[in-house]
Amino acid sequence: MRLLLLTVALWVSQGALAQAYPTHPVTSVVGFAPGGGTDTVSRIIAKTLGDQLGQQVLTDNRAGAGGNIATDFVAKAPPDGYTLLLGNVGSLTVAPHLVKGLPYDPLHDLAPISMAVVFPNLIVVHPSVPANTLGEFIKLAKDKPGTITYGSSGIGGAGHLAGELLKMVAKIDLVHVPFKGGGPAMQAMLGGQIDAYFATPVAAGAHVKAGRAKALATTGPKRDPFMPDVPTVAESGYPGYEATNWYAYMAPAKTPKDVVARLNREIVKALGAPEVKDLLHKQGLEPRPSSPEELAAHMKREYETWGRVVKEASIKAQ
Repeated sequence: MRLLLLTVALWVSQGALAQAYPTHPVTSVVGFAPGGGTDTVSRIIAKTLGDQLGQQVLTDNRAGAGGNIATDFVAKAPPDGYTLLLGNVGSLTVAPHLVKGLPYDPLHDLAPISMAVVFPNLIVVHPSVPANTLGEFIKLAKDKPGTITYGSSGIGGAGHLAGELLKMVAKIDLVHVPFKGGGPAMQAMLGGQIDAYFATPVAAGAHVKAGRAKALATTGPKRDPFMPDVPTVAESGYPGYEATNWYAYMAPAKTPKDVVARLNREIVKALGAPEVKDLLHKQGLEPRPSSPEELAAHMKREYETWGRVVKEASIKAQ
């Protein structure tokens, strides 16, 4: 009888906690510097999500190691729903295949909440690069092997993997230059320190429109609706090529299910809010909310896919 009473009391207390949640600000942790894609998306969603929750939602930038530092921080945070991760494909599905002794297991140490956005990378080059199409860029790389540089937001991130996959299918030798986030990588490309950048539409769209960068191709399975004039890599002579980026909300693994369910409802609602959709569309992004179960299945598929690419491309962490 005592055990039964304790069980009922625990259940009631957890239910009360979920009903009261949140009672103070919630933090959305991102693994890259301000100005990059993840940071921008976090801040776009934060205000509306905060209004719905009745508490401020703060963005905490913990840049470094391709997002792994932020992911590990959230995996070890108290599982109370107040510390969330807006993570990406790199730290959530690639890092386990890339980093020996990774201090977290993304499939077990984190609880999926909802997908936020899914989008292709955009291959952009500095205006001085003598290539206006992906075909011309690949020819340039073949003519000057080991001299053409491309940047990404970090080793193991979506941009890095997209570049390595292009190197494999096109049989070219590009030099990868990793940065601590999309913002620094974009600035390096705009300044001519690197030739190309596998960017997010968030980071690159405005620069392409202003003529500060040239867009050669997108890496998704079909043309991006926000840049319909830019062909895909597959269209450009490499059928089957696909490398998408995505950002998803996660919580520490032992976060109460009622809290995860509440967060899922509110995030899905926020992603459907007209003001959020409008701001994401202006960045070239389409919201893609999901259930926790759908996100978990997506993560598992990506985990297996990029595991094969890391192995075949012999990608090593630095």
